[in-house]
Amino acid sequence: MSHTQGFFTISSTCSRCSGQGEVILHPCKDCRGSGMVLTQKQLKVKIPAGVETGIRLKLSGEGEAGERGGPAGDLYVVLHVEPDSFFERQGNDILCHIPISFSQAALGAHIEAPTLNGQEKITIPPGTQTGQTFTIRGAGIPFLQRKGRGDELVQVVVKTPTRLSQRQVKLFEELASMEQEK
Repeated sequence: MSHTQGFFTISSTCSRCSGQGEVILHPCKDCRGSGMVLTQKQLKVKIPAGVETGIRLKLSGEGEAGERGGPAGDLYVVLHVEPDSFFERQGNDILCHIPISFSQAALGAHIEAPTLNGQEKITIPPGTQTGQTFTIRGAGIPFLQRKGRGDELVQVVVKTPTRLSQRQVKLFEELASMEQEK
């Protein structure tokens, strides 16, 4: 359909047939003559290991139906990865904070660190300070589209005791007096 407006001729889609070239006199109650009905469908989607927020997965042929019986379009699923309460993701590496006691930091220790696949033993050397980071190779997030994994970074936090027994107070006082002598 076209109409003239001043010097210009403007084309527009027919309001009766929507550009189809035919008018359906008795349209279907379900599709109202469009040839398509809106339905919901549940899909199982395999999420590959190592995905990050914002990754788009393409599901071919699962999108909107094509016109006049044509093939269906594609459906894109945009992923949002929820943060973990213990592990912090840094690319394919993960970071966690593990508290250790004053004596473990001063004397050294072997501790268990939680990983994505269970517990892993790490060695805390004598004289370890708060914030010191230890790396567990290959214990992080799997790489997307290639082999291997990131690392786990274990950052220790030396916890200062808040409640001491009388014996502990005496031992800390003895340690403090020895430090003052130096």
